[in-house]
Amino acid sequence: MRDFVITTDSTVDLPKEWLEEHRVPTLRLAYTIDGETYPDMEGLSKKDFFDRIRNGSLPTTSQVTPGQARELFESIIKEGKDIIHIGFSSGLSGSCGSEQIAAQQLSEEYPDARIIVIDSLCACLGEGLLLYYVLKLQKEGKSYDEIVTWAEKNKLHVCHNVTVDDLNHLHRGGRISKATAILGTMVKIKPMIHVDNEGKLSVIGKERGRKKSLNRIVDVMEEQMKGWDNEIVMITHGDCEEDAQYVAGLIREKYGIDNILINDIGTVIGTHTGPGVIATFCMGNHR
Repeated sequence: MRDFVITTDSTVDLPKEWLEEHRVPTLRLAYTIDGETYPDMEGLSKKDFFDRIRNGSLPTTSQVTPGQARELFESIIKEGKDIIHIGFSSGLSGSCGSEQIAAQQLSEEYPDARIIVIDSLCACLGEGLLLYYVLKLQKEGKSYDEIVTWAEKNKLHVCHNVTVDDLNHLHRGGRISKATAILGTMVKIKPMIHVDNEGKLSVIGKERGRKKSLNRIVDVMEEQMKGWDNEIVMITHGDCEEDAQYVAGLIREKYGIDNILINDIGTVIGTHTGPGVIATFCMGNHR
């Protein structure tokens, strides 16, 4: 049996050091801000990035190309190893499609190699949580096919609970109307968002006021997690560490989960959510 490598996209938003420690080759999407383009995870500090947005900069992002994916995948294949790639949701980016094109091309050129690109239908640390469990299975000695089967079966059990501080970033991304963004901002409405079964962002509720929205993204986890053993919960934030720690405290108090990974949201995902975003990620019965 050939060895295999698990790869992913930078949109997992796990710490760069964590990915390096776990030896996960990563395809980088890119962001452009104030006329300069950088690979995701590089360039500006998160603080500088979000401060620029606060001051009026409007960054954009670009997806992984088939050429980028091919370069990484082929380097692994030439080492005699197979690949399982955990890709960013096709509902939010064309990156997964580019990676599938590269995988198909290489499968024809290297018929002995196995390359499977899993459309995670997840984003940010939701994608990261799926990667976490896939790596755990690999460490436990599960086979290539067992891991692929588990990931496909469980990817829709990754629950994303999100609230944002500024509705205008959702408007820019086409998620809500301009009128809704203006009105919601005036009355301090904070939307509740999740990633649906098509891997797309969906506004599913609203709270008036920041503290209520933070409490809500923790409360909804109770029904989601029934019957699931969550050994870890992940939290991401857009330059609002204090709010992330508040949410982590609620999770520890309410659910007794101490293993909580907190990380800044990445520059690519952060482009579309803006500063002030807070999200929790857990395994659960439904999204």
